[in-house]
Amino acid sequence: MKITEMYSPDLRKPNHDNQFIQSNHLHQHLLSQIESLIIQTENLSPNYHSLPETISSDLRQTLTHLTQLPPFPNSLKLHIWKLAYRLWNACIDISNAVSILPSSPSPSHSSSFVENHAKLRHIAADMISLAGDVTSVTSPAVKSASFYLKTGLIWHDLRTFDLASSCFERATDIVSKLDIAAISDSGERKMLLDLNLARSRTAWEISDRNLAIILLTRAKTLLFGSSDHYKQLANQYLIFGKSVLSKNNDTDNSLKEALKLMSEALDLSEKGSSAARTREQIMELKELRSKSLRFISAVHLQKGEYESVIKCVKVLREGNGGGDGGDHHASLPVLAMKAWLGLGRYGEAEKELRDMVVNKGIPESVWVSAVEAYFDAAGTAGAETVKGVFLGLLGRCQVSARAAFRVANRVLGCVGSGGEGSSLRTKVVADLVSDERVVALFASEATAKERAAMHAVLWNRASEHFRSKDYETSAVMFEKSLLYISHDIENRILRAKGFRVLCLCYLGLSQFDRAQEYINEAEKLEPNIACAFLKFKIYLQNNDHNGAINQVQAMKTCFDFTPDFLSLSAHEAVACHALPVAISSLSNLLSFYTLGRSMPTTEVVVLRTLITILIQDPGNEVEVLKFMKRVHDRASELGTECFFGKEETGRREKNWFAVTSWNTGTKCGKEKKYELCAEFLRLVSGFYGLVDCQEEEHSIMVCKSLILSVSAMVASENQKKTALTDSEVKQAVELLDRAGKILTSISAGTQLGGDKITTVEPDLFFVHTFNAYDIYGRLGNFGPQQQLHFVKSFATSKACDPKYLLQIGLSTSQGPRSNPEVASFALNECLSALLSSPSPDYPDVALVVRRLIALASIHKGDSDDNAVQNLYKQAYRIMVGLKEGEYPTEEGKWLAMTAWNRAAVPVRLGQVDAAPRWMDAGLELAREVSGMETYRACMEDFATAFNKKSHSHSNG
Repeated sequence: MKITEMYSPDLRKPNHDNQFIQSNHLHQHLLSQIESLIIQTENLSPNYHSLPETISSDLRQTLTHLTQLPPFPNSLKLHIWKLAYRLWNACIDISNAVSILPSSPSPSHSSSFVENHAKLRHIAADMISLAGDVTSVTSPAVKSASFYLKTGLIWHDLRTFDLASSCFERATDIVSKLDIAAISDSGERKMLLDLNLARSRTAWEISDRNLAIILLTRAKTLLFGSSDHYKQLANQYLIFGKSVLSKNNDTDNSLKEALKLMSEALDLSEKGSSAARTREQIMELKELRSKSLRFISAVHLQKGEYESVIKCVKVLREGNGGGDGGDHHASLPVLAMKAWLGLGRYGEAEKELRDMVVNKGIPESVWVSAVEAYFDAAGTAGAETVKGVFLGLLGRCQVSARAAFRVANRVLGCVGSGGEGSSLRTKVVADLVSDERVVALFASEATAKERAAMHAVLWNRASEHFRSKDYETSAVMFEKSLLYISHDIENRILRAKGFRVLCLCYLGLSQFDRAQEYINEAEKLEPNIACAFLKFKIYLQNNDHNGAINQVQAMKTCFDFTPDFLSLSAHEAVACHALPVAISSLSNLLSFYTLGRSMPTTEVVVLRTLITILIQDPGNEVEVLKFMKRVHDRASELGTECFFGKEETGRREKNWFAVTSWNTGTKCGKEKKYELCAEFLRLVSGFYGLVDCQEEEHSIMVCKSLILSVSAMVASENQKKTALTDSEVKQAVELLDRAGKILTSISAGTQLGGDKITTVEPDLFFVHTFNAYDIYGRLGNFGPQQQLHFVKSFATSKACDPKYLLQIGLSTSQGPRSNPEVASFALNECLSALLSSPSPDYPDVALVVRRLIALASIHKGDSDDNAVQNLYKQAYRIMVGLKEGEYPTEEGKWLAMTAWNRAAVPVRLGQVDAAPRWMDAGLELAREVSGMETYRACMEDFATAFNKKSHSHSNG
């Protein structure tokens, strides 16, 4: 049946529109039907957990027909009255029988039963209302209102508030016709009060608060001076006030409304105390007064009216002056403490908190809440107080592990809060959680959840300090967290983790012995790569490089080892400036790349890092060369893109190795490590050969490295005083040929003043020519021709310079592989170049002339005396017209003296043709040299005498 169909009809208005009056037979027929249905209800078995809905629906339908046939005679009314009581009593019997059954029905059956039971009660109330006034029944209106009240209470409990409200309104309408002042029965008076309160509660439930409060105000007229009535009404005010607070609505209006309701409750409880007659009634109302005051204090506290809270607490503690000692409820110290905190009077708040320690009546939840509230307000300054209070509570009562956790968690605060007082709070908690009594709270299996939570809180705070590098505090907290890990098989991994992180803390504090102790303990519980790596770190910190290197090998034997740890070890070693250890770690890491395993870091990066470390210390050039060769070999084996990387990344990597090889090679050259220098420079050309780029800059670098590599080979030969082998000579020839081709291609593409300007250094051409002369001089008969070819090519190049030709001429004119033809060519070309200069370098000119005269004298001798004499004449022509001292004086004197001295042999031999020519050459040169006047006079005298003698001989 729908709810709208269940509202009681208006039984006071009979249907006057009926076209006929029902006969007495029809009345009896309907009443017999009602009685039959009531009999069915009475005969229901107590074990039947459900009332058939057909009974209530049939009864409602029959009653509806009956209401259309008034007026009823008194006898009929009495019959209806009796049937209503039978139905009501049957409902009571069924309800009582079901309540004592051993097994409860299912929720669905229970809901259906209660609802049908309420419907039957509602029908009974409507039947009594239909009967109205019955002559033989006393106070029928009160009884009818009572039925509606009880039915409405059932609907209220079922939260069917519309039907409940309808019942209460019908009851109120019925009793409104009564003279309330004339009612003397206490039960009837209580019914009137209960009706108002019930109707008020229902109005409150349907959010009609104004009506609810109005009904409570009306109820004040129904108290009849009874202390129980005062208590009942005061309780209802208090319930409404608590309801307002429970909505978690701290707005000013809500708090004012709650305070007003509770003040009404307080006022009623005080008035009720005056009306009380028994001690029990007085105590009940005093308790209600205290309860109201406590809630009023709580409202004042929420409103921030701390002075009012203190006043309320004081009144409660002092009592009514009757010697009862006042109120000692557990909430009072908390209220007082919070109020003192709000007033900033921490001394009084602390006193309230400490007084709670000796009050055994305060529940655990209350004092824990008080401790939290005190610390929230006092902050770090209250940490020591909180610790003292908590430890005091441990000695007073049985404290739970959950309470200990809440206190520790609140004192620590949120992880990440940090701040100035963070370390102090951490210290307080460390002292608290390490107390034996606190640890004992978490020892049982029943506290496993709290123990895990405490460990997590301590661990997280320790981690926070660790991240901020406060290793000392972090170590303390990690150690305390170990107290909350069980010593069983399941937790051994967690304990090992704690020992490992403690090892890290003491490493950060440079307490390496303590770190060693902890990592040893961790290794006993869970030997793994993490333990091995931490032992490696300890070796590093102790500067035990050999131990660290051995530990690198030990790490490789761990079951959970991965190559990442070798890379990490290298980084740690570099950070500790333990370069030998870093080199060992990276060298071990390289061994995994040839196995074809997937690696987190590319091989080229590892090799680059390793070489970077090696070149930091002098003396590692051999190792650097070894790994450089590995780079070149692996790149050739795997392919440049696969090894170095693609596009710009690969290009940068290849250039890095080429430049590093060049720098290391030139450094070795400066340090006279010529053999290593040659190797590195050859690698430079190899790395640039891997670069898919035709840039002229790269070509020049390749050319330069090839040429200087040969220079280093020759220098190494001279240093070791061991001649180059045939294979080395062949290799040098190949290198020079490659360099020569590059030089030729660059020179061919270079046109001064054109679009392309060469960037090749002239020195490079010279060094190439010089090396080619040296190396090709070792090739037997074919060599001299090639030597001359290289020098002639260089002489015709734009890179040629007189100084280079002079150096070539001087070098080729002496030594085991001298070539007079090359020397003569080079010196003559040099002389021509010097003399063609606008400002000739006459010291170099003099040197070239002297060396040409020496070459001609040694290699041509007397067979070509004219050639030598022509050189002296050329020197004379050079000197003619020069300023004094412009041509080196000493060189001029040397020319004059040697030319004069060359006449000595012809003079002795009487060669009158040859001797005068040399004497004339010497005199001519002497005349051009300052400071030879005395020598020249002697020369002239001797020449005159010789000429006279020669003339007399010719005449004779």
